[in-house]
Amino acid sequence: MNQATGNVYQNAHSGPKQWRERGELIELLGHSLFIIDESPSQGANNKVLPTILLLHGFPTSSWDWQPMWHALANDYRLIAVDMLGFGFSDKPNKYKYSIHGQADLVEALVKAKQLKQFHVLTHDYGDTVGQELLARQLEGSGAGEWLSCCFLNGGLFPETHRALLTQKLLLSPIGGLLNRLTGYAKFCSNFSSVFGAKSKPSEEELENFWWLININDGKHIFHNLITYIRDRLEHRERWVSAMQQSTIPLGLINGSVDPVSGNHMVARYKELNCRLDYLAELPEIGHYPQVEAPADVLGHYQNFLQALGKA
Repeated sequence: MNQATGNVYQNAHSGPKQWRERGELIELLGHSLFIIDESPSQGANNKVLPTILLLHGFPTSSWDWQPMWHALANDYRLIAVDMLGFGFSDKPNKYKYSIHGQADLVEALVKAKQLKQFHVLTHDYGDTVGQELLARQLEGSGAGEWLSCCFLNGGLFPETHRALLTQKLLLSPIGGLLNRLTGYAKFCSNFSSVFGAKSKPSEEELENFWWLININDGKHIFHNLITYIRDRLEHRERWVSAMQQSTIPLGLINGSVDPVSGNHMVARYKELNCRLDYLAELPEIGHYPQVEAPADVLGHYQNFLQALGKA
């Protein structure tokens, strides 16, 4: 990673193996999911700190949040989950993955952790899960009470989502075959292509991401997980309406040069009059702003929370 991005918040010992040691596996709806739940136990004057629930993207895991985790955990209780099929969680092969199913698991986590009120921070695949959960909040059926939601880069609108060729092929009838043939070199090329020119992942980071993808024989289910793109089309009206009609404050922190969901996605967000309480556009950053420019994302996210008067 280019040092100019200001990755000053990264823990010195926060590789994926250390990350796993800090978390736990819990059973939710018949599946074993990896959870990391950390914070100072109390804030100033014995005040219980507010909670943030963090939802990661495709094809990565909760480890995406580690560059900004340490600093954010000074003021908040942080709970992140590797969703089903990702990271250290179960990766069943013969399973129909869906955004609604992932949302059910997240709500089971909220109930298991007995969360009453909390903020939500999402990225990519997690944005889509967040949209379904937001719709449930507005219907009055959601678990817990959301205080806010902030989206990082992701396919909030299927009409502006510019999928990579690899993603399109994974979704096609040859997806399973492509999965078996795709190796580390192709992964590095595809993954790096969505980062900004000055904030490309380092070789060590690429190796760590690849290791996390492959643990528990995970790469074999890519063509099953990628079906979320179809979910976005099928449920577009429900999920976009939730953002337009939201009674919950919404923020957007977006890497502008992301070829998948960059400044063109922000333009569509505004055009559709979705609720927007805070907007930060990072002009040289790509699809993974929390990895590419964690200090910038942290600063903007803290500004968003502080402006709510609830943080």
